[in-house]
Amino acid sequence: MPRRLNDGEPGRFTATALLIIGLISCLIVYAVFSTVLRPQDHRLDSEVRFTEDSRDHGRVAMAEESGGCCRGIDNLELWGPAVKWGTDFKFNSSDECCKACKVMCSGNDGPCLCDSWVFCGNKEACGSKFGECWLKKQKDVLMPDRQGGEQKVMWTSGLIFGQGEGIVGFETEHGVIHVKLHPECAPHSVYYILSLLTLRHCAGCQFHRAENRGSYWDSEGNHVNNAPYGPPYAMIQGILQAEGNMFTAIPTEHCPTISRGSVAWVGSGPEFFISLANHHEWKQSYTVFGSVLPEDMEIAETIAGLPTRADVWKNVNVSVLEKPVSLTVRRMKTGQEQEGTGS
Repeated sequence: MPRRLNDGEPGRFTATALLIIGLISCLIVYAVFSTVLRPQDHRLDSEVRFTEDSRDHGRVAMAEESGGCCRGIDNLELWGPAVKWGTDFKFNSSDECCKACKVMCSGNDGPCLCDSWVFCGNKEACGSKFGECWLKKQKDVLMPDRQGGEQKVMWTSGLIFGQGEGIVGFETEHGVIHVKLHPECAPHSVYYILSLLTLRHCAGCQFHRAENRGSYWDSEGNHVNNAPYGPPYAMIQGILQAEGNMFTAIPTEHCPTISRGSVAWVGSGPEFFISLANHHEWKQSYTVFGSVLPEDMEIAETIAGLPTRADVWKNVNVSVLEKPVSLTVRRMKTGQEQEGTGS
């Protein structure tokens, strides 16, 4: 019997529906498995996240490093107008107090709002004042106001020099070498240098050893591959002690790797040197208390090129200046001070 056109319609509808459902199921299964079984994409994603995390970690590390040291001097109380009262501003360490001051001295548009800090960290001596952090602003940051007398005090204090501040001049017949001091890293050293500013003279302060870069370091201070490390040793050396003045040995402070322009003590002073090169081979051996402004390194190079005679110091061949170069430590006016005086 001939089949009518409507014969089998329900069957064809069911088959079509099942086919569509099957296709949808296949697509869902494919999507799920293609996501789960795609390790290369997960690997790339994790690499990207790892790279970003590493960069973030690197930025944090660099930020911490650029923040530098935060050191102060024990048993020293700096006076001056307070910008933060310690009775309402407390920390667990002098480091935190110092950093709080630094935060107020991080701009590039003027002098620091805070240039000195005072912290009480001895529980027994401080009593109820323990943890007090006083942030202050000095009238003259190169001549900070401090408690008089010789009695021992319970406070720890430190200075913060902002951009364009804390610069002294080593004045010589060949020009003035401007040195940016680092009180956060070498507070005892910096206080000694500031004390030289109060003297009427610095007779005896001089450069007496001069060794150029030779062919061992380039003009940027980088060591030439396979070259010796000296002599010459790429540095000029001198003494910072006025004749007739007693000198107290300076404790070892921050000893970073010596770089071109570093100003550091030889031992505990008063002998010091200015490096003309990056001396990674010297490791972290010398307290660095300042750095020469880049534009003044030419003056240091000039002194290094003056006539010398050979000598031997403790079995080390050195080059001593035929005529020592006298120097005087001078205070340098900041840009704002110069504008105020019209000079």
